[in-house]
Amino acid sequence: MPEFGESVVEATVGRWLKREGEQVAAGDELVELETEKVNQVLSADEAGVVERVLKQEGETVHPGDVLAVIALSGAQSPRPEAVAAPLQPAAIPPEPQARPAEAAASEWRPVSPAVRQLAAEHDIDLSRVEGTGLGGRITVEDVARFVEGSRLPPAGAWATALSAPAASAPTAPAQVAPAAPEAADRRETRTRLSRRRQTVARRLVEAQRTTASLTTFNEVDLGAIQDLRRRRNEEFQKRHGVRLGYMSFFTKAVVGALKAFPEVNSELRGDELIVKHYYDVGIAVASEGGLVVPIVRDADRRSFAEIEREIAELAVKAREGKLSLADLEGGTFTITNGGVFGSLLSTPILNAPQVGILGMHKIQERPAVVGGQIVARPLMYVALTYDHRVVDGQQAVQFLVRVKELIEDPEALLLEG
Repeated sequence: MPEFGESVVEATVGRWLKREGEQVAAGDELVELETEKVNQVLSADEAGVVERVLKQEGETVHPGDVLAVIALSGAQSPRPEAVAAPLQPAAIPPEPQARPAEAAASEWRPVSPAVRQLAAEHDIDLSRVEGTGLGGRITVEDVARFVEGSRLPPAGAWATALSAPAASAPTAPAQVAPAAPEAADRRETRTRLSRRRQTVARRLVEAQRTTASLTTFNEVDLGAIQDLRRRRNEEFQKRHGVRLGYMSFFTKAVVGALKAFPEVNSELRGDELIVKHYYDVGIAVASEGGLVVPIVRDADRRSFAEIEREIAELAVKAREGKLSLADLEGGTFTITNGGVFGSLLSTPILNAPQVGILGMHKIQERPAVVGGQIVARPLMYVALTYDHRVVDGQQAVQFLVRVKELIEDPEALLLEG
């Protein structure tokens, strides 16, 4: 396992893309590694044959660990026993049954921590479980099937019960038994959380526990932006090769509000408040592996076209699992848009150590009073969650009001820029 950066100290082995005995060429993808930020695929440096896989799916590994041994063409690769002890898979304590040490060594198959935990919960002897994984490895599904099978009655039990003579009893009038209700589907599926999902869960809980989070709301009329987009989108797309979306307007509006209220663009470190005078805005993106927040660097210096283009590129990389650590590190403020999934209102959770996050929501036509008349307007609820240890309620409300003012008057964004 290589070094992925100072912030990545461990990873989880994902899928092995090559099996033991398979021929590989230089550059062939070997295995997926899940880190807390991005997933990485390791490739073969040279051509050869995958001789041994030392780290199985689900195992935790660290930089420098040997994951597999490739026998190079025309060369004898080292046996796993020759690898330094810290790089060997952790040994499992021997089973209670007595068996020769040599036999145990030859029969031992590495299992993941999840398999061990599930087996322990149900008091299962893993030597009785047939493995269907890579190289006969026991998977969580194998243990689950074994548990389900152990709940069935022993073979012949039903036949014995049916053939046993019934106890003598007074003969009662024959009755038709009511039909038994159809058994409900009580199946359960166990899936190991990805390292990214575990990290997201841990950080969100930590943010809730260590910050004084509070959320304030407002309502924004998007009529002016929609009118501008109708008039300019076609020309904008021809000139810049990208659509004029809503995110560039909100990114610019957030930057304008951050300039007016610098404490919202800060970080609390111990007893010191670090106010950032640059504007790296994170855009929360849902991906198959979990939530990621790629960063638009120096958003205050970017044009609308540059912001739209970068957001589009980052979204594609997120969907394809190609984000790098550089795409994700840092960030001074975050925008999340639940409206694309239909959310009407929510309270975003802070992306620590940031002290503010803006939540966008669904655009919905609702009645509003304009010039004394009730008319239908395209309205959006916006939410600002902030750390009350750093940001006062008045600042938070005024920050959100400033975002509203800039969105409802797009020309003001030009002055801000």
